[in-house]
Amino acid sequence: MLECIASDPAHSGILTDFDGVLSPIVDEPDAARPLDGIPALLDQLAKRYAVVGVLSGRPVEFLRRWLPSTLVLSGLYGLEVLRDGVRDDHPSGGTWREVVDDVATIARASGPEGMRVESKGLSLTLHFREHPEIGVAVHELAERQASRSGLSVRSARMSYELHPPIAADKGTALRDLAEGLAAVCFLGDDVGDLPAFEALEQLAVSGVATVRIAVRSNEAPLALLDAADLVVDGPEGARELLSELVEGVSPRQ
Repeated sequence: MLECIASDPAHSGILTDFDGVLSPIVDEPDAARPLDGIPALLDQLAKRYAVVGVLSGRPVEFLRRWLPSTLVLSGLYGLEVLRDGVRDDHPSGGTWREVVDDVATIARASGPEGMRVESKGLSLTLHFREHPEIGVAVHELAERQASRSGLSVRSARMSYELHPPIAADKGTALRDLAEGLAAVCFLGDDVGDLPAFEALEQLAVSGVATVRIAVRSNEAPLALLDAADLVVDGPEGARELLSELVEGVSPRQ
């Protein structure tokens, strides 16, 4: 299944989500860490393949704390990109920072008890993982704040996200990073990864070799698992797959 990626590393890309793929899901978002060995594997892959990157809803500044500088980091669904040490943010993003700060302040003051507000600069996430019974109330709050502020609501894992109304998701981020590649794979585990799978499907129509890899958990959406070309079990399975890709290719000279 992965031969199309490993057979031509100079023209292939390996792209992956962070939470639930490189890192186990945790109750406290700031406590997320990649599994032991994964950063080193990704660094080795970056020395072998044309593009190795992480596409995440996390801010770039969080990702760079835990991942090697050899990777391309696409944060906030592509609104922030760090490549070869150069930061490139979406030109329309900055005007929304004050709006996001305002909504985060209101959410902290008026949200249901037990809701956790994670502000990311250009977006924010309202978490209810620790209190699933408040999910409906959190959704209602997100919708009210979206109507008031102009932000857009997205459903995520045990949370709701509020984003600027900019056409940016993991599909657009993947297409940007995959430009010019002959083959690309993506590892994802959540509903937010479906646009990346859809982008791979579109690239395949244009002749690019693609592999959609779902990372299975008890929270992985059925739609993602059904759309996958390959399924692995949890971050441990993702680590094993990355290791296989390392072993299958010699370092670039």
